[in-house]
Amino acid sequence: MNWQEDKRFISHLDLDTFFVSVERLKNSFFVGKPLIVGGLSDRSVVAACSYETRKFGIHSAMPMKLALRLCPHAIVLRGDMDSYSYYSRLVTDVVRDYVPVMEKASIDEFYVDLTGVDRFFGCSQFISELKQKIQKETGLPISYALASNKLISKVATEDAKPDGNKEIEHGGEKGYLAPLKIERMPGIGQKTGNLLRQMGVQTIKVLSEIPVPMMQNLLGKNGVDLSRKANGIDFTPIVPYSEQKSMGTEETFEQDTIDVYFLKSELIRMTERMTFQLRQQQRLTGCITIKLRYANFDTVTKQMVIPYTASDAVLLIKAQEIFEKLYDKRLLVRLLGIRFSHLVQGNQQINLFEDTEEMVKLYQAMDTIRKRYGDTMVKRAISIPYVNRKK
Repeated sequence: MNWQEDKRFISHLDLDTFFVSVERLKNSFFVGKPLIVGGLSDRSVVAACSYETRKFGIHSAMPMKLALRLCPHAIVLRGDMDSYSYYSRLVTDVVRDYVPVMEKASIDEFYVDLTGVDRFFGCSQFISELKQKIQKETGLPISYALASNKLISKVATEDAKPDGNKEIEHGGEKGYLAPLKIERMPGIGQKTGNLLRQMGVQTIKVLSEIPVPMMQNLLGKNGVDLSRKANGIDFTPIVPYSEQKSMGTEETFEQDTIDVYFLKSELIRMTERMTFQLRQQQRLTGCITIKLRYANFDTVTKQMVIPYTASDAVLLIKAQEIFEKLYDKRLLVRLLGIRFSHLVQGNQQINLFEDTEEMVKLYQAMDTIRKRYGDTMVKRAISIPYVNRKK
């Protein structure tokens, strides 16, 4: 292939059935078996499932009770986020050390920018060798696609699975997308998909032929974006990965305090608010830091590396654990802060291994209220500021 300097070369890498693959790496007995990872109660939901179960119609976020009805002989394992986070970081290290520019899109997928690499190695050979290196050093199967932009590489990776690869040449983007069903296009959810199908739009080819003004009238800004994507055009840049990405908040109190109840309620309030923001940005955190400044201005911090999550239940527990280890009860506190770091993209709204279907719906309902009326409208009772108990 004749690579040109003004062309971009983007590859998307996706660890195949990541949670399932880690469990099989830990115990070879599960290889080839129909495996479901999730909560053990029939009221919980499916976090991940093997290809052997998918032919029965099982998919992630499905109620466990329904999944077992569809595939009663499936093996169900309780999820182990400690292991999954460990292997995610292991793969991250391999990719980061090998490529010039990497974006960690979630705990199990990556984008790499290989533009310019062809002048020295050849992009196809380079990404193929990276796949082999990942498999050799981690034991995990991974699929990838090489294309001119992030959109095409991500869509094509699905066709490369399991444990395969696919390459879409420059100029072939629109032709590749054309026969695919509209649901394959990132950004088309159930609601938009239903609307388009009611109009007779079944494939991306038909979607690409709809005039842009009509798409704009139909779906607004998202319609213009979908029209561009349907034609294979995507200029989204690779966002270089950095473990230092973080978000945090802190509060300096009007009066220095030694009231542990008050400090814990403030910590819970800040953690809840930060976790909601985390989910709004569709991110997961892998590290929590608590900061205390005492009345004498001594400042202490303590951090904990944790399994990637955006769950209130998990982060509230971890934050309080760190606080208990850090706080010196003999000293007045002037400032309290919390920071989430090691952030990665991800839409894990809740901990699928711990929460039941009812809890999933509760978290989603709480987030809906917060988005509509403000992030302080729903909170735990202990985090509500209280009147001085001496009165």
